[in-house]
Amino acid sequence: MYGIDKNEMEKPVEGDINQQWYKLEPDRLCNLLETSSEQGLSRQEVRKRVSYWGPNIIETEKEVTRWQIAMHQFKDPLIYILLGAAFVTLLLQDYFDSIIIVIAVLLNAIIGYIQERKSQSAIRSLTKLGIPKAHVIREGKELEVPGSELVPGDIVLLSSGGRVSADMRLLSVKGLEVDESALTGESAVIHKTSTPLDQEKLLPADQKNMVFSGTTVVKGRGKAVVVRIAGSTELGKIAKSVRDIGIVKTPLQEKMDHLGHTIGYLVLAFSLIIVALGNIYSMDPDEIFVTVVAMAVSAIPEGLPVVLTVTLAIGVSRMAKRQAVIRYLPAVETLGSTTVIGSDKTGTLTKNQMTVRHIWADNQLFATTETGYQLEGMVARDGRPIELKKESGLYYALLAGTLANEANITGLESGEPQGDPTEIALHVSAFKAGVQLSDVHLSFHEIDILPFEPEKQFMATLNKNADGRFIFLKGAPEVVINKCSHQVVDGHIISIDREKARKAAIKMAGRGLRVLAMAYRRSSSNLLSEKDVQEQCFVLAGLQGMEDPIRPEAIEAVQIAHEAGIRVIMITGDHEETAVAIGRQLGLDPDGKGALEGKTLGQLSDEEFDRKLRNINIFARVTPEHKYRIVKRLKQVDHIVAVTGDGVNDAPALRAAHIGVAMGKGGTDVAREASDMVLSDDNFVTITAAIEEGRIVFSNIRKVTFFLLSTAVGELIVIFVAILMNWPLPFIAVQILWINLVTSGLQDVALAFEPGEPDIQKRRPRPPKEGILTVRLMERLGGVGLVLAVGTLYSFWWAMEQTNNLDMARTVAMTQMVVFQFFHVLNCRSLDRSLFTLNFFSNKFLFLSLFSALLAHISLLYVDFMQATFRTVPLAVEQWVMIFFVGSFVIIGGEFDKLINKWRKSFIG
Repeated sequence: MYGIDKNEMEKPVEGDINQQWYKLEPDRLCNLLETSSEQGLSRQEVRKRVSYWGPNIIETEKEVTRWQIAMHQFKDPLIYILLGAAFVTLLLQDYFDSIIIVIAVLLNAIIGYIQERKSQSAIRSLTKLGIPKAHVIREGKELEVPGSELVPGDIVLLSSGGRVSADMRLLSVKGLEVDESALTGESAVIHKTSTPLDQEKLLPADQKNMVFSGTTVVKGRGKAVVVRIAGSTELGKIAKSVRDIGIVKTPLQEKMDHLGHTIGYLVLAFSLIIVALGNIYSMDPDEIFVTVVAMAVSAIPEGLPVVLTVTLAIGVSRMAKRQAVIRYLPAVETLGSTTVIGSDKTGTLTKNQMTVRHIWADNQLFATTETGYQLEGMVARDGRPIELKKESGLYYALLAGTLANEANITGLESGEPQGDPTEIALHVSAFKAGVQLSDVHLSFHEIDILPFEPEKQFMATLNKNADGRFIFLKGAPEVVINKCSHQVVDGHIISIDREKARKAAIKMAGRGLRVLAMAYRRSSSNLLSEKDVQEQCFVLAGLQGMEDPIRPEAIEAVQIAHEAGIRVIMITGDHEETAVAIGRQLGLDPDGKGALEGKTLGQLSDEEFDRKLRNINIFARVTPEHKYRIVKRLKQVDHIVAVTGDGVNDAPALRAAHIGVAMGKGGTDVAREASDMVLSDDNFVTITAAIEEGRIVFSNIRKVTFFLLSTAVGELIVIFVAILMNWPLPFIAVQILWINLVTSGLQDVALAFEPGEPDIQKRRPRPPKEGILTVRLMERLGGVGLVLAVGTLYSFWWAMEQTNNLDMARTVAMTQMVVFQFFHVLNCRSLDRSLFTLNFFSNKFLFLSLFSALLAHISLLYVDFMQATFRTVPLAVEQWVMIFFVGSFVIIGGEFDKLINKWRKSFIG
């Protein structure tokens, strides 16, 4: 840092940068940081502190060069095998297959390269958030300096619309409200105070006298002293978490790695066996080499990486049509294997638009219809619309709600609401009852205002109309009710029944509503002072209870997830009562376990937390560290975890999860950069739709893998048996390459276009440790391989007996394997359902691919130059009849196998 060894320097301030600054009195704070709230720091002191603490910039990880990232993509067992296959095919002068294999390798390298480059951009997005301009006081003068030049002890002036550039302790405030949702996850705007707080180890969301780097001032003014900069800020800690997590491999990548290792070991083992058998049978070394090459070529599914890429790309296209934008191809499949979804609340499960649901006035309870900020709906009593009477308590409750209010009416009426969500909701509720907002605000001219302050828990306005002056009061029920001596009921002002009003407020709060009380009184003042609202002479008008309404479709989506065997948990920065109320409406708390708060979570050991995690689905008042820990522990117990988020605070969890899902509309750039998928409509329903597509993708990958490996198994058995029986090889290496090309060049790609099976969304998630091939599928693979091998060996023997021509026998054997795969690919359209129950033409591309492959193979047998290249001869009609007859046995075997499997599931499970 500026060439100075920090350890050799004298520390410029005495304070511990990590201490609990919110507990200190302003004077003590300034003394500790050796600064003055009026004069600020001197320029010399700033230079000294910059030299010690360094610039106020979040450190980024050392960027790996593009060349290093590119080379890293080739460190994969399947890639090594494919490169070996490319080299062998090059030696055999089969340039077409060499090109196909190289393209497959390059496609995988490009995908991996994009992933690793993307991981660095998340850190860069965090860095950009921390360096806006700042207004400071230095040597008694106000200056504007880059946020990167702030140091601990700097005095900063905050104003509406500004972004906070360091962690600061507030020294004084005037109606200061800050949007911390991106950092803490709490949906409501935070009203700030400068009063010291006594509690120990408060979460950032509860530190009302602190402002944090990366947050935004919504309104009001404040003066603050910088206490933490750069990596020590809450934003910096999140950046470090994201940086430390690194790249998380998807389950599909891990399974493909395992498959690559397995294939590699099998190729090596069979090569050694063939060499040993060759020596036993005194085979010529050149013949042993050719045989090993033939075996290796048959065992390697050259087309698998290409088809994997195509299958994932098809999934990306299908998901995009359902509002899910995939940023990284392997993430397509991950959703299909998800066992737990950790969802944010605000904007994902809820609309993120506060709505008044109930109004208590005139000793009655009223309800509203419709939700959100649209100016539509009504206020009803017992399901019937009310007629608003101007002297009623309901009228004054609605009037106070819209007049003691700083949200912009013009923006609301034009469809672009601006202001505190709570205050917007009060405007909307007044409109629903028939209050003409613009007319009321014109007739009740605002003279003065006392803005909301957290320590007072109310706001008031002084308004004047033709009847005189009125003070309208809005605030917490316990505060407003105590300021009232009377209440209005059906146009009559009577003595207040405080107990009844309090019980009504408690009942509304018990439903998870945020409750505000409204009151009014006449006044003769020209200005509004604290004295005007201290007297117990207000008239209580009523209570309004509001909530961030659940998306109607979210309830059904959660139910769909549950039916699919996927657990849904809600992780939010909101308060416990709100989280539980929302969670229960969504069906996330059927056993009444309630919520686990972040402060409690932080005190639990991993073992204690794991026990809680098994039973609790709602987590409230969580920090980024808590959310990351939830994800980490779920992964530790072998869950496949998807996490949704929209804020900076969600970035560590989004990166750590198997799949991070960010919000496209209301999310931050940081969240999007840390994620694998973006919901363009911010809707939880889209996640369940994407899960269905993800399951289809994995199902098709499994079908393709099974199809390709069945050819490899059949070919291996043919070669192995031929060597054991001291026969000539039924096909040479170049013919094996042709078999692999003509059977997997198009048919395997066509399987990627298979539509989903009807019950795929209701199936239980597959076990997280289950590979691409299950035990049952490997049994089936062995069975299919035996059918292919036995049929091919029989056809080879039959042709030798009939013609005594090795080229003819090899042509028959090669064609037999090709026809087997023509039939077998039809079996692979469904691994469970009978071929004859499927819609025959639902995958037109498959039938087009079969027709094209058949034409290509016929040309191989009857075109002169291709005969010379592949050492084939034309086949007679009786040979074609025999080949198709033998080939049909793979369909018979497949149908019998599916029948046995269905019986096993019915009676054994």
